[in-house]
Amino acid sequence: MNNLKFDFNDISIIPTMLSDISSRDEINVYDKNNKLPLWVSPMDTVVSKDNHKLFLDLGYNVCLPRGEKYSEDKCFISYGLDEIIKRVENNEKLSSLINIDIANGNMIKLYNISKVIKEKYDVQLMVGNIANPKTYEKLSEIGVDYIRCGIGGGSICTTAANVGIFYPMASLIKECYDISCTLNNSAKIIADGGFKNFDEIIKALAIGADGVMLGGILSKCIESCAPCYMKDDYQGYKEISYKKGINIFKNKDEDLYKQYRGSSIKSVQKKWNKNKIKTGEGIIKFNEVEYTLQGWTENFIDYLKSNMSYCGKRNLEEYIGYPEYVFISQNSFKRFYK
Repeated sequence: MNNLKFDFNDISIIPTMLSDISSRDEINVYDKNNKLPLWVSPMDTVVSKDNHKLFLDLGYNVCLPRGEKYSEDKCFISYGLDEIIKRVENNEKLSSLINIDIANGNMIKLYNISKVIKEKYDVQLMVGNIANPKTYEKLSEIGVDYIRCGIGGGSICTTAANVGIFYPMASLIKECYDISCTLNNSAKIIADGGFKNFDEIIKALAIGADGVMLGGILSKCIESCAPCYMKDDYQGYKEISYKKGINIFKNKDEDLYKQYRGSSIKSVQKKWNKNKIKTGEGIIKFNEVEYTLQGWTENFIDYLKSNMSYCGKRNLEEYIGYPEYVFISQNSFKRFYK
């Protein structure tokens, strides 16, 4: 029990003893590239060629779904493991921003090809997902630039439930962060999977994540690329036009929904032209549309600035990994979580 792992509901961030910040206007939540610490998950019901610029304009880091290769100089292009290996073996030109997008980032096969890529190409390389801090260390040592941390936590991922593989996210971030502080050239920690609210994203940054990758949260915005649906009393959900969906959302006539699906489900495997269709470790669900992308993003920025003002931190470099936190009982969590 002395090595018990924890998640976001198990901690609360405490303010610094005395903060010299008088206004949230003193705080900058963008990095040197004018990016927020937010990443768009490479899911085909979240981002596409039709809406990716909306995310870019708001300061998001964008990972495109596999098979999508537009805006190669601004977005991370996603590849499957076998696909990227084949490209490297054939000495093909690679995009400058690469995301090797696989469920099991702990594979030595991924480690080996990542090492070759960093030695052979001048690229920014993201890999994942991993669920072992020692894997984070090994991948950092060969020069990987970004590592997606988290397996089994996504709202449409069933790996943890059916396979039993996962690592509590807060502990995973904290332990990877502690390792990063011992390395000369550590990879950026991208916490990925299952974030439900602003406070969880902020806690992830506070305990050491350089960025947080979002799928489900972004699928609930009207601008997500998934088709619009309405509930049908007889058939479940029926698809409607995006224009009609916009009108329903603006006028709040009825509840509006967007489809959200896991990347490993059979329909996505078929889309990727897989020769062998395997049992998927994900589901399809319909999320109610709750907000605009700009509205949610503005709220996130204000909440993060507020937290940073309590902690006495003016920028992300000062903030990430530095705020103090305490472990709390579930009764404590229930009292404050509204």
